[in-house]
Amino acid sequence: MKLAVVGGGSTYTPELIDGFARLRDALPLDELVLVDPARDRLERVGGLARRIFARQGHPGRITWTDDLDAGIDGADAVLLQLRIGGQAARNQDETWPLECGCVGQETTGAGGLAKALRTVPVVLDIAERIRRSNPHAWIVDFTNPVGIVTRALLQAGHQAVGLCNVAIGFQRKFAALLGVTPDQVVLEHVGLNHLTWERSVRVAGEDVLPKLLTEHADALAADLRLPRSVLDRLGTVPSYYLRYYYQHDAVVEELRGKPSRAAEVAAIEQQLLAHYADPTLDEKPELLSRRGGAYYSEAAVALTSSLLADTGDTQVVNALNNGTLPFLPDDAVIEVPATVDATGATPLPVRPLEPLYAGLIAHVTAYEQLALDAALHGGRDRVFAALLAHPLIGQIDRADRLTDLLIAHNREHLTWA
Repeated sequence: MKLAVVGGGSTYTPELIDGFARLRDALPLDELVLVDPARDRLERVGGLARRIFARQGHPGRITWTDDLDAGIDGADAVLLQLRIGGQAARNQDETWPLECGCVGQETTGAGGLAKALRTVPVVLDIAERIRRSNPHAWIVDFTNPVGIVTRALLQAGHQAVGLCNVAIGFQRKFAALLGVTPDQVVLEHVGLNHLTWERSVRVAGEDVLPKLLTEHADALAADLRLPRSVLDRLGTVPSYYLRYYYQHDAVVEELRGKPSRAAEVAAIEQQLLAHYADPTLDEKPELLSRRGGAYYSEAAVALTSSLLADTGDTQVVNALNNGTLPFLPDDAVIEVPATVDATGATPLPVRPLEPLYAGLIAHVTAYEQLALDAALHGGRDRVFAALLAHPLIGQIDRADRLTDLLIAHNREHLTWA
């Protein structure tokens, strides 16, 4: 089995490698290829990846290349984890929206749109080259904004499933709080990528979410950086990203008063790359936990294994709606539990959603549709329409100003600008 990781020079990658090594029975790799245009990063990350495999006794071969076509040739699956423009572009996404009183975040609001515009054309080009090289290969997309990127891939007819680590993070968190193993925890996770709620948490068929909220709401609220009263009143556990909606103005003031997350991550990355260059290091360093992406490797192994081994098990993924949420178009991409096998991901039925959730999901889905249109076809008017439609923007003057700022800060990545 051959697997390629596009964006393999990412400082995330040792987390992924560690998962492949530990879970090799689930995903028996013969060859893993790291693909990235940054040769200097590839050398460091690839060297550490080989040492991790050797330490854990994995027999698979790890190589790396800056030649995309060579890297993906013959791959059974390709994982996408790229960031167009790097942390410098992310830093812009997180700062210029603040000038207009809007949240600066890499997947939410105007910054998220900027990332989509930079990313979708590149991902579609990569996917076409994968299809020419090996039309049966699966694409697992971890590239943000996952919902929009996965929708672009599926709309273009590619074999793709989107992946996020929010659900598996909640599963692990809840299991620890309840004193059970993660595989005993079944989530009723519903929404869009980075716009989800846990509506029930089942252990041995029993919904233990009320118990979690009664006994651990303070700890959960602290992790989410939301008031406990929000969890009490909702009776659900929202994802961290809901704070950008539920406390937008407070978050804007908070972000204005501190360095961007991109700046923090860039500093961490430099330290990580220095660690990776150490020829004696043969395990992922503790510092990597501050980089983000916890449990990504486990989710990636599980999803890739299910697609290639036709297991038919249930995982939380990003897949086509196809009537699952009846108030959304069929070609919307939702994030819910799904059956995963050799044909792809098929969402499981979802209980009717309350208007409090359905309304916001529908609103953001409309924005995502317009965002994808702008990413595919370009043009200032399409960018403006997407921003005007976003529930965190929605005002003409603000959308106009944000449009100008977005184009100005991303001109080198937008062929039409």
